[in-house]
Amino acid sequence: MKAKGTVHKYGNNVDTDVIIPARYLNTQSHEELASHCMEDIDKDFVKKVSKGDIIVAGDNFGCGSSREHAPIAIKASGISCVIANTFARIFYRNSINIGLPILECKDASDSIDAGDTVEIDFDSGLITNITKNESYQALPFPEFIKEIIDKGGLLKSITEEGK
Repeated sequence: MKAKGTVHKYGNNVDTDVIIPARYLNTQSHEELASHCMEDIDKDFVKKVSKGDIIVAGDNFGCGSSREHAPIAIKASGISCVIANTFARIFYRNSINIGLPILECKDASDSIDAGDTVEIDFDSGLITNITKNESYQALPFPEFIKEIIDKGGLLKSITEEGK
């Protein structure tokens, strides 16, 4: 499994309230959530994001409330992966549960800039910054997490196993 896209870069402590503001939590529509993704930190994000793009951030991405709406909004906006130095643990788990690939990699977090083109090989954990001709190594997903992501999330993977 691979991903390739343009990077949208953010700093440390990007919390779930700026990923998807609380005023939009009255909907379960993934498209509606995506239309407001990141708007309190980057009002032009939804105009700039393209399918396959990648978010890169610093420490503690996804901190704050445990709302599952945040990774849903990111995934529904077209983001193929989030790379950060560290993630809030609940955000990490919610992301895997909905099938949003996320990788922790300090070197990538520090070196990749907004606008860079990045390719990710999820099987090996290799992150390649095509723009800078640099590579960074993240830990690859264990097989069971790859399976969850490949099937589109935890519920879909459980449902498929039961068939």
